[in-house]
Amino acid sequence: MIELTNILCPVDLSDPSRHALAYSLMLARWYGSSVTVLEVIQSPVPPTPFGSTPAAILTAADREELTRELCRFVGAAETTGISVATTVGEGQVVQEILQQARALPADLVVMGTHGRSGFERLLLGSVTERVLRKASCPVLTVPPRSPAAPEHPAPFRHILCPVDFSPASLNGLRYAISLAEESGGQLVLLHVLDWPVDRPDPAGAGVELHAHRRRLQDEALHELHVAVPEEARDWCTPTEVVGVGKPYDVILATARERRADLIVMGVHGRHAMELHVFGSTTDHVVREATCPVMTIRP
Repeated sequence: MIELTNILCPVDLSDPSRHALAYSLMLARWYGSSVTVLEVIQSPVPPTPFGSTPAAILTAADREELTRELCRFVGAAETTGISVATTVGEGQVVQEILQQARALPADLVVMGTHGRSGFERLLLGSVTERVLRKASCPVLTVPPRSPAAPEHPAPFRHILCPVDFSPASLNGLRYAISLAEESGGQLVLLHVLDWPVDRPDPAGAGVELHAHRRRLQDEALHELHVAVPEEARDWCTPTEVVGVGKPYDVILATARERRADLIVMGVHGRHAMELHVFGSTTDHVVREATCPVMTIRP
């Protein structure tokens, strides 16, 4: 079983980050976690090539006022029984978030997407995407279109986990299984055959091509089944599904059809090919999902 001792929730006092805070607090209640709420004020001066830190731009009075605003923001949420700390950082946003995550150390970072307030400090394309790629712990992104954080005791009763059988995705599957066991929920394992569905089959290859695709689907279903330990089936309900088409389209469509309240994805590292995979699949899913997406790095 996973343990969430420390949850880090970066915010910018916007409605999307308020949404993310609610999910942080919900998870903290379930796992008995502490929550650190972080607001980072973007430094207008980037770090020097030699790594020195720019001079502070916040006065003591500025910091006190920002801290009061952050406390009011957190105080508007229901935090009874949860250990919540607030902190104001200053500098380059991604670096500050990653540094705070290491210092805690955080078991999970929870971020709202498309958060805008004053400076656009939590834009998916700039901050969230880089945190997803670099954080050593899982990251939960909460889109504005996702439902309100559930109030029932067991969160995430319908979990979708895309699996391409890479080490990264199998690591994500282990995390998804643990979450599903915690909630006693439904776990859908999805493998997508990246097969063009908008073009006709080559002339004369119809029967043979369909038979080949059928074999690939059957093999993938078998691999998905054996990827779930038998003992896990005593605690959750796994279902294996093989889709055909563009991976991110199939993932998003399956999440809607299955009414997933969480998508768990193992994401790849930072090599050129892996970044291409990130950009073409994970990035699309995180941007367009209507439920939270948890990304797990190797």
